[in-house]
Amino acid sequence: MISLERILLCRPRGFCAGVVRAIDAVSFALRIYPSPLYVRREIVHNERVLERFRSQGVIFVNEVDEVPAGATLVFSAHGVSPETRRAAAARHLRVVDATCPLVTKVHREAVAFVNAGYNVILIGHAGHDEVIGIEGEVGGRLHLVTCVEGARTVQVQDSDRVAILCQTTLSILDTQDILAVLRARFPNAVTPAKGDICYATQNRQMAVLEVAKSVGLFLILGSQNSSNANRLREVAERSGIPAYLIENEDAFQMEWLEGVKALGISAGASTPEELVEGLLAKLRRLTGAMVQELESVEETVSFVLPAELLTVARNGV
Repeated sequence: MISLERILLCRPRGFCAGVVRAIDAVSFALRIYPSPLYVRREIVHNERVLERFRSQGVIFVNEVDEVPAGATLVFSAHGVSPETRRAAAARHLRVVDATCPLVTKVHREAVAFVNAGYNVILIGHAGHDEVIGIEGEVGGRLHLVTCVEGARTVQVQDSDRVAILCQTTLSILDTQDILAVLRARFPNAVTPAKGDICYATQNRQMAVLEVAKSVGLFLILGSQNSSNANRLREVAERSGIPAYLIENEDAFQMEWLEGVKALGISAGASTPEELVEGLLAKLRRLTGAMVQELESVEETVSFVLPAELLTVARNGV
């Protein structure tokens, strides 16, 4: 029997400052540069966003060699390796770098630690675009750890010269467990003055943890290949309740609400608010449940457009 009474909506949720910057960068580039505009990989991991840009003529490619010489190419928010930058320069591409500044920060940290003679351990997910970019900065001098077991077994040349970095979109709970093992094994390890997991990832996860105390089910809106959206689902599940990651309201299944009095909802950092609104409209129509928004922290972070676009905005193409 469906007897949903309350929907608790997390705030903050959805777009973070890095995603807003990347989307704005593509939108601005579409206005000022000749068509077609190319974007390497997914500008952000959300199909609705990608569909909208495709309808405006944006062409998404996997690698630089798919872009005609002299064309305009946008690097996604997840960052790229120096090899990719060199390949773009060799094809004389006009490049707009929409890498999130917080990802760029981790790239710079990795290079600085390696140049200072440290063994760098990166906590992250193998194959993720962000990790691939960071690995490309330092070649084989980086050790990727993906889980607690990996933290127990990773080997470095000098255990007294270890630096630990993190992918920006990790689970704060999983990362704490991995860090505990690494710090026990490498007590002299150093980490950046500020944590690598981005503010938006942490804020959204903490909001989910807080709301999870009061609900029997959690729905996370986001794409299946979105790291931060998957981490939100995992955080909710670790609270002891069922949680589902869904692309949009069409993926919602009514039977999930069996026996649920209160439902929590959040959205990944690449998820447009319109998808949240669509799900809420469907739930209101089907259940008549009351919606309550719970704000855990106010976000005020914003980033300026990539330097290439700011120059054009000031001086013209």
